[in-house]
Amino acid sequence: MPLYPINLGSFAWGGQSHDLQNLPLMKEIGMGWVKIQIKWRPDSKATELVERISLARAYGFKVLVSVTGDPYPTEIDFDAFVRFMQNIAQLQQPPDAIEVWNEMNIDFEWPPGQIDPAQYVDRMLRPAYLAIKAANPNITVISGAPASTGFDNGVNAWAVDRYVAGMVAAGGANYLDCVGVHYNETATSPYAGSGHPAGGHHLWYFQPTMQMIYFAFGGIRPLCITELGVLSPEGYPALPSRFWWAAATTSADQALWLAEALTIANNSGYVRLAIVFNVDIFHWETDPQGGFAIIRPGGGCPFCELLRGSSP
Repeated sequence: MPLYPINLGSFAWGGQSHDLQNLPLMKEIGMGWVKIQIKWRPDSKATELVERISLARAYGFKVLVSVTGDPYPTEIDFDAFVRFMQNIAQLQQPPDAIEVWNEMNIDFEWPPGQIDPAQYVDRMLRPAYLAIKAANPNITVISGAPASTGFDNGVNAWAVDRYVAGMVAAGGANYLDCVGVHYNETATSPYAGSGHPAGGHHLWYFQPTMQMIYFAFGGIRPLCITELGVLSPEGYPALPSRFWWAAATTSADQALWLAEALTIANNSGYVRLAIVFNVDIFHWETDPQGGFAIIRPGGGCPFCELLRGSSP
């Protein structure tokens, strides 16, 4: 059993914002949480978060801080990272939840050849959880969400199924309030179990992915979807080739499928938080984050209009 009680209640949702300039819109459409992601380095200061947390609080949001490192790391200073987690928890105005790293099953986020769920649990999740809870037991600790990939060569990536199983075997359930999950490969309705352009693997589909992770933990921990994204290239240049499967997804599809996924999550009984990825990150090129943004090229927001009850 965990050392602290699980303190996450009924379903809630929100969005990830680049610069928090669209908090009024987020509030208007019913979001209650905002996700702030920070790139940590050994010399990072927790006080870097103070202004952003304060701004989100001023609009009435609860705050999830997701902490990760620089891309393609060659090493991680675990002790310095844990101290940073503790410092965040000790802020005068701390976040409501902290996600401990991000997509640690791929070499973009974890040193190649060292990807290992037991190492993640033993050297990062467990000590970070204990440090956070010792400083402020009211903060919800969310495990880092693995990248939802089936690719697995043991060096550059572990498939999410195998990685999650390794987290469970290493005792990860004892050091989290909520299991972090990413789902941003949608190219069909979240109600669908077939029809994805990339094929029939369960990781391409929303409900099978959620169920796989939930039952891997024996159904004893809720899920927190810290990235719920639908990629639409509408209004942007051609997609990078590795995202080919999203070529036919329209902004209207994005709006509908996000709403459907949130409905499923709300009704599941085991998803406690879902963060829409994203509200207003407009980067394009090799990582087409702008295509995930609910604010579309030109400034429209079909997802917002759908929630308001109008046609996109």
